[in-house]
Amino acid sequence: MNYIFKYAKKYKKDFTIAIIFLVLETLIDLILPTMMSFIIDNGVKNNDLDYVLKFSFYMLIITLLGASFAVIRNIKSSIVSQSIGKDLREDLYIKINRLSASKISSLTEASLITRLTNDVNQIQNFAHGLMRVFVKAPLLGIGSVIMALALDRTIGLISLLIVPIVMIAIILNLKFSYPIFLKIQKSLDKVNSRLKEYLSGIRVVKAFNRYDYERQRFESVNDELKNVSISGMRRLAIFSPLVTLLVNLGIVIILWVGSDLVVNADFEVGKIVAVLNYMTQLLFSLVMSTRIINMYIRSKASSDRLDEVFNAEETLKSPEKPLMIEKDEILLEFKNVYFKYFEKTNYVLEDINFKLKPNTTLAIIGTTGSGKSTIVNLVLRFFDPNSGEIKFYGKNIKDLDLKKYREKIAVVPQKNLLFTGTILDNLRWGNENASFDEIVSCSKIAMADDFIKTFKDGYDTYLGQGGVNLSGGQKQRISIARALLKNPELLILDDATSSVDLITERKIKERLKNSLSTTTILIAQRITSVMDAENIIVLDDGKIEAIGTHDYLLDHSEIYKSIYISQLGEEVSNFGA
Repeated sequence: MNYIFKYAKKYKKDFTIAIIFLVLETLIDLILPTMMSFIIDNGVKNNDLDYVLKFSFYMLIITLLGASFAVIRNIKSSIVSQSIGKDLREDLYIKINRLSASKISSLTEASLITRLTNDVNQIQNFAHGLMRVFVKAPLLGIGSVIMALALDRTIGLISLLIVPIVMIAIILNLKFSYPIFLKIQKSLDKVNSRLKEYLSGIRVVKAFNRYDYERQRFESVNDELKNVSISGMRRLAIFSPLVTLLVNLGIVIILWVGSDLVVNADFEVGKIVAVLNYMTQLLFSLVMSTRIINMYIRSKASSDRLDEVFNAEETLKSPEKPLMIEKDEILLEFKNVYFKYFEKTNYVLEDINFKLKPNTTLAIIGTTGSGKSTIVNLVLRFFDPNSGEIKFYGKNIKDLDLKKYREKIAVVPQKNLLFTGTILDNLRWGNENASFDEIVSCSKIAMADDFIKTFKDGYDTYLGQGGVNLSGGQKQRISIARALLKNPELLILDDATSSVDLITERKIKERLKNSLSTTTILIAQRITSVMDAENIIVLDDGKIEAIGTHDYLLDHSEIYKSIYISQLGEEVSNFGA
């Protein structure tokens, strides 16, 4: 639970004020029963109405004072706990952004969402409770026992004996309940994961009429969450009443002993009333302590899950002293690069070697699963190679400032992602300071301006999540325009025109060639998309089968030739040459 105190330091003034007013509120709660005993034993017993009225007025003033302390404490504790939650979520978000793609995959997206929301809420609730009842409960419990002992040692000892018995019950609850609540959080991860998978693929589910199958899969994880939650609640259902029973037994014993003392004229009625009030406060303290423990168990489980994220190694980060990026005759170089996504799997890329000069186009083609998109991931440094080097202007990209390096690159990914907002908002991801004329110019190059103008609101057309109200080809053209607005030194088009027709693709390529002087990596499935490139890499099962121009590969690469023939036919073997 170090997060609470780590972040509380930032708000130590409000935190301290909350604790001070909590202590003052507790002291007032402890004073009131003794004042009541004075009223009964000195005022009511002696029929002294003035005494009763005077002390009643004092009690009213003190009660109002305690209520004002409670209000101030509650306001400050809410400010601090909400601020802690906000800072914790923000730091967790920043940490996740720094993790490698493989680490994010191992933690799973659904689990990370749960940690950012539910787990942070558990910490936040614990922080709020700390400044409300978590400090008050032990102070009130200890204070009640001390005040009861001060009134009468015999009866005070009865209340004192209850405390260790309850503490044993609390320790046992902590020991056996923690693993259950950890399982609850993990089960919640599974539910979120299954739900996310279903919602993201709902169209496929409907198209294949697999709703019943998906419902059964969801019911399975949902039942698991229900069962493990019931198991945890059973422990709580036994524990809380047990504490109440123990304290009430103490109250019964005090009444029995106290009545005997009163009958024998050895004890005043007011003291009995005061001790009973202190026992009630002790009961409240112990019941609150059980809730504290239960909340602590949940927040401890959440804290451990957050630790897993915060302690994750940031393999992809900028060096302390990054090298300057200075232009060179070779823009990008892969040198003996080997890569695999997981430790115990086979290499996805093996012995990859190529050079890319500025203002040229390198195309990559190959069968599905040959490693084309993996090269993009390595260029963008979403992953680091297991061995070998990737150089940008002659310097290992590991030695460059990651942010500045990525600023030099723009990518149109294979899976186009647009964000909720207007078309203009999405385009400005490429350059938030771009003028409207620049946006229109890049949109024209990407063949997006024509269809955008057909919309009623034009560039202010609102897009749903993921650009759901656009076709695949429209999303690709907006993604291309967005990348062009970045004015990159290296443009990566990862199957970026797969959803447009051949005529539109040819027009986009011509406009890119005539309007821009940038270095391009072009990854495609269609042979017509790569034929004009200065160099073409043919990938096969993670290895480079051949590198060369279109004409060279037709004569020297069986794979390239077979792709060409399968897509265009032998009768057009001179097409595009």
